[in-house]
Amino acid sequence: MPQPITLADYLPLALLFVVGVGLSLAMVAMTRIFGPRDPNAVKASPFEAGSSPIGSARERFSVKYYMVALLFIVFDIEAVFIYPWAVLLKSLGWAAMISMGIFISTLIVGLIYVWRKGALTWV
Repeated sequence: MPQPITLADYLPLALLFVVGVGLSLAMVAMTRIFGPRDPNAVKASPFEAGSSPIGSARERFSVKYYMVALLFIVFDIEAVFIYPWAVLLKSLGWAAMISMGIFISTLIVGLIYVWRKGALTWV
């Protein structure tokens, strides 16, 4: 018969939590105390890819940019679902084969729709 779980069984977990929180607070305090403070305009300016910022940060992007990003996410997630299915295909049987066929055909229909709408043309 298994032993009942007592509060003492959670002591290592509580100790780990206390040590983790204590270390993070100590690091924040040490950087606040010993960190250099020399604010100036150069350090306050935004920096990206080694070039100085030119123009407004409120530039408008085309809807096609967001469509391509969403399509990338959809097809990336598709790969996440297909890989484990392919690994376990023999043990899953025909039901998994049929359901994956429906899944892939739905994605292909969506891709054809987006292609015909012109969302993949980058002009």
